Amino acid sequence: MRKDTDRQASRRQSRISMLSIPVITLALSFMITVAAHAAEVGKDAGPATNLPRILVLATGGTIAGQADPRASGAYKSGQITGEQLVQSVPGLDKMAKLSAEQISSIGSQDMNDKVWFALARRIQQAFDNNEADGVVVTHGTDTLEETTFFLDNVLKGDKPVVIVGSMRPATAVSADGPGNLYEAVQVAADPRSRGRGVMAVLNDKIEGARSVTKTNTTSLETFTSPNAGPIGYVDTAGGIRFMAQASGLKRATYELPANDQLPRVEIVYSHANMDAVPVEDAISHGAKGIVLAGVGDGNTSKQALDALELAAKKGIVVVRSTRVGSGFVTRNVEVDDDKNGFVVSEDLNPQKARVLTQLLIANGVTSPAKLQQAFTATW
Repeated sequence: MRKDTDRQASRRQSRISMLSIPVITLALSFMITVAAHAAEVGKDAGPATNLPRILVLATGGTIAGQADPRASGAYKSGQITGEQLVQSVPGLDKMAKLSAEQISSIGSQDMNDKVWFALARRIQQAFDNNEADGVVVTHGTDTLEETTFFLDNVLKGDKPVVIVGSMRPATAVSADGPGNLYEAVQVAADPRSRGRGVMAVLNDKIEGARSVTKTNTTSLETFTSPNAGPIGYVDTAGGIRFMAQASGLKRATYELPANDQLPRVEIVYSHANMDAVPVEDAISHGAKGIVLAGVGDGNTSKQALDALELAAKKGIVVVRSTRVGSGFVTRNVEVDDDKNGFVVSEDLNPQKARVLTQLLIANGVTSPAKLQQAFTATW
């Protein structure tokens, strides 16, 4: 009887071992691929002292998240430090001399002016003092596009800045963060990345600051650039492929306000049967600017338009954007922008139009003509 039991236990153990072989093989295959690529990068880069210096600034987000027992797939953002993230990805030290600093530990739904200003100042300081050849910012995905666009409009110089995040937390079975971070460092360390502004790197794609946006709530394939397409592609096997040469055009940049706070600019979302209340509420709460997330080509109801015209007459900046996922908002087609004193956002979605409006007001740009010039010039 005991011999039968022993034989059954042995068979069970054999089955478990056989089931483990594919998993172990897959893991080893991945590690060998990454290690081989890292060796190639290291070989091309020469001695470790000649590796590019990459500063990693961590802000929290899903990429630094840990599982939470409250539900399947639940997690808490910003639980893992930037230093831990860097140490967890094999091969990074073969591509660059890395240093990591913690700016914040928040989910990006809580991103705010204080963190933005801290990021901007630390990055500019690192470049001005020649501390780094490139910067990687780890960030939550919810407001990643806004931070990317904000930094692109305030940082001076041509050294690469790459924003990276993930859709799955670090403790997930198939976490995408390590691969995204590897590729972000890869892009930041590449000399061809200079002069391209701030970039977002996720899911093997390199996206530009102006056009990138989150398009899906949970999918890995969430960040796209609807009006422009990606500026390049990156992977551990094929390296980096930029779709065009860096433009070499000098970008307009704006100063951070001395009071460390951006002006209040509200986004008003247009919908069927809309009245003037959302616009009136923004005015009553002291908004210096209002961005309309309009229907179609940035339009809205007559009541809301009348309220926006009144706001413009009071000196409040009014920008027409659209709730539609792609396309440009054009002047004077459905709405008489010249008469009403409105600005159109061109291709900028409402959240990015808000960021640019805040920076322009903070820098004393408030006339409709100059505002429109600034919105157009950033394209």
